[in-house]
Amino acid sequence: MNFLLLGPLSVRLNAREVHVSAPRQRVVMAALLLNANRVISVDRITEYVWDGAPPPSAAATVRTYVMRLRQSLGEHASARILTRAPGYLLELGEHESDLGQFTAHRRRAAELAERGDLEGSSAELAEALALWREEPLADIPSRTLRDVEGRYLQELRLQTMELRFDAELALLRHAEMVPELVRLVRKHPLREALVGKLMLALFRSGRQSEALDLYRRTRVLLVEQLGAEPSADLREVHRHILSAPDRPRTPDPLEQPAAAPEAAVAPAPTAARERSCWPDPAQLPSVPLPLSARSDALARLRQFLTTGTMPAGMVATAVVTGRGGVGKSALALHAAHAVRGSSIHGQLYADLGGAARPLTARAVLPRFLADLGVPRNEIPEEESERESLYRSLTAGRRLLVVLDNASSTAQVRPLIPGSGGSRLLVTSRRRLADLEGARTLLLGPLDEAGSLELLGSVVGPARVGVEPRAARTVVTVCAGLPLAIRIAGTRLLERPHWSIGHLARRLTEAPRLLDELCAGDFGVRPCLDAEVAGLRRTAPAGIDPAEVFAALGAAGACSVSSGKVAVMFGCSEAQAEEALDSLVEANLLGAPAGGRYRLDALLGAYARERVQAVAVRQPDPPYMRAG
Repeated sequence: MNFLLLGPLSVRLNAREVHVSAPRQRVVMAALLLNANRVISVDRITEYVWDGAPPPSAAATVRTYVMRLRQSLGEHASARILTRAPGYLLELGEHESDLGQFTAHRRRAAELAERGDLEGSSAELAEALALWREEPLADIPSRTLRDVEGRYLQELRLQTMELRFDAELALLRHAEMVPELVRLVRKHPLREALVGKLMLALFRSGRQSEALDLYRRTRVLLVEQLGAEPSADLREVHRHILSAPDRPRTPDPLEQPAAAPEAAVAPAPTAARERSCWPDPAQLPSVPLPLSARSDALARLRQFLTTGTMPAGMVATAVVTGRGGVGKSALALHAAHAVRGSSIHGQLYADLGGAARPLTARAVLPRFLADLGVPRNEIPEEESERESLYRSLTAGRRLLVVLDNASSTAQVRPLIPGSGGSRLLVTSRRRLADLEGARTLLLGPLDEAGSLELLGSVVGPARVGVEPRAARTVVTVCAGLPLAIRIAGTRLLERPHWSIGHLARRLTEAPRLLDELCAGDFGVRPCLDAEVAGLRRTAPAGIDPAEVFAALGAAGACSVSSGKVAVMFGCSEAQAEEALDSLVEANLLGAPAGGRYRLDALLGAYARERVQAVAVRQPDPPYMRAG
């Protein structure tokens, strides 16, 4: 079975091709395909089918279309269309659609590029682009669907072409790229990324005057049509062409070109020494596939990192915060990879170790300086001199600095790059409210749909679809925490003879739930231990937040008010509220709603464990005496 979407929609079942002839059924089919393995709501489908003006009976009519679609596809294929509130889900393997294959080729290309195999990366991108046949969605009678999804597909195709051009230019195949780039620039004359690549290809092919003329014509178009000057990237290509002492030669056809950095353009010289002397670090770790449930948060983070502006002397800074295991690092790294093209001077990355093993800036700065090209024997011993050198080297450059797992602002401040076009992206369990000018993105647990999507990505969507009720029980016990869900999925993978129902029973009946949520070196308990270790007693006369947390476990409470805690500990309500707020800050309680602080299933199980730990230190705690 193969669904073809990157062109006119068709479905191939074994050797025969099934044509969905009814226009509105084709719209439904396309909507399901474009959201494969994700639930798409009936409301959204009706928006596509009736172009934003659905009739009162739209929901019932959509159900009829889905029924007929299942009949058209036959028993085997129709079983992939599952009813999932609030709509439908199409289960599809990665290689069962040309869009899935396209995505797989892009992912492999990125992996090869990370390893320095530009030849292999370019070949994978060429394979991805070969899957496109004609205009996608051309035969889908929905203006809304074409506007929303069709533009997305076209942008995805252009971005893939640009990645391939980058790889080919880095392999010094500039002459071969010129004809295709000329054609694309004529079609997209205001797409500055393509214009810059064509300018570079022309220049490297000995056609400097044509490259400069192209820049002049593009600048006129931008000013006339958009009222804007060329971007900093395009101006940098122009400066490079004007100032380069010589142009690269075209290699002999039998000569194997050396692998070059991903960035095809050599930036302008810095004040200290020629920019060509400095390396462009590319240190971002790889990440798993993104979740659709995080798409909004990812879009907000990407927008800020690419368009955020700051007053002179400040660096655009984003902080992703949330409890341990919620997926802060994954989201931040997805955003960092997505904006690599705008950080043309490279990306620096450091794991600061969190509260358990905090890594100081004193330990990180020598590595960053060495990665930026400073010989190790020239790195200053004095910490203040290191910070000054770091700011000097990063000032005026466009770097992306990612600091993962920060536990305090004191770790971060010395690693803020010098003012200019650089960006700083930080993840932390704390909000780092004292980090000046930072935008904060609070990442919460996944909702049920996102949790099921994540579980399906680990064990396979078909397995989740067979036991939907048990799967919902598993993700409910995991409280939407991605770490817990991944561990649960890993346990199912390690034990293929277990059903999801069997795991659900183990989780709901376990005397110590967190014993079940560990796999290899990963566990939920260490994350919560780190949160408790970071608790602080905010006032000398206050009550210990750790004891309050244990008291909630002893009471078996899933929610509590500050008044109840005041009674339990014989303290003022203000003191109780201060302790509860400390637990919220440490991600051990949910933020108050309606005057009550809440514990999810994982926090409740952990609180019950903490009762014993507190009892060892204090055999007769006050909350036990208060009843």
